[in-house]
Amino acid sequence: MVTLNNLTSPFPTFYLIGIPGLEGSHVWISIPFCCLYAIGLSGNSMILFVIFTEQSLHEPMYYFLSMLSATDLGLIISTMSTTLTVLWFDLREISLDGCIVQMFFLHGFTVIETGVLVAMAFDRFVAICDPLRYNTILTNAKILQIGLVIFMRMIVLLVPTLLLLKRLSFCKMNVLSHSYCYHPDVLKLACSNTKPNSFWGLTGLVLTSGIDTPCIIISYILIIRSVLSIASPTEQYKAFSTCVSHIGAVAIFYIPLISLSLVHRFGQSAPKIVPTMMANIYLILPPVLNPVIYSLKTAQLRGALIKLLLAKRIPMLG
Repeated sequence: MVTLNNLTSPFPTFYLIGIPGLEGSHVWISIPFCCLYAIGLSGNSMILFVIFTEQSLHEPMYYFLSMLSATDLGLIISTMSTTLTVLWFDLREISLDGCIVQMFFLHGFTVIETGVLVAMAFDRFVAICDPLRYNTILTNAKILQIGLVIFMRMIVLLVPTLLLLKRLSFCKMNVLSHSYCYHPDVLKLACSNTKPNSFWGLTGLVLTSGIDTPCIIISYILIIRSVLSIASPTEQYKAFSTCVSHIGAVAIFYIPLISLSLVHRFGQSAPKIVPTMMANIYLILPPVLNPVIYSLKTAQLRGALIKLLLAKRIPMLG
């Protein structure tokens, strides 16, 4: 019946899944999901609040960090609603238009995040390799321009990708592999010609990860070369320590993303639970861990967070 409905209807329905094989335990599984979502939402919200209220953090590095936190909030919110709806109420149906809206935000924030990570790598490169010109290169106007370029790139790449989905026909049992709409997952269910979609998707991949990843690598090659030319081991340690947080953010973003892409492309024989769990890790891990990494490894931010928490605690004690 589902197949006939999707074959004859111009408005196909897709079916999200929870955790394959553990459907009876979805309510219990939702508890750690809720905890992780709460940590991600509160951690990134607190970082945004501290950066915008603490005058000492009004520096380029922290402006880029605020962009990263805002992007992580967007990633959580764009998937949290459907994931929790599936786990709590087993409401799995979503329309093509609903899928397209969710994919716009999900993939949009992903593209923005990789752009922000490049901007943060450039920030570290300038701070270490050309510190005397740091404030003249990374002015507020320049940071705003970088943010606009990152946003416009997302719009230019993503809007055609999603509009191309509207022309496709879906005539199968449209069961997705995740609790949210993921573009490659939706695309493989189409019955019509998907070559234009695949071509534009590949173009988008080249213009994002294909450019951003080498830029980050090149930035760190230049940083390492500059730091190794510093005679004092103490100065070398100090310089490298300013990059630890960013390296951690890059690792927790790219490793799950690459792993998920490989599973979708080459892991057809893998158990269904594997891509499902990896997809959830890919979206939850960066928003949850980024605030922790930056709070632990950035002394100035850590001090501002402690100051905020103590300021709230003192009136409560009083």
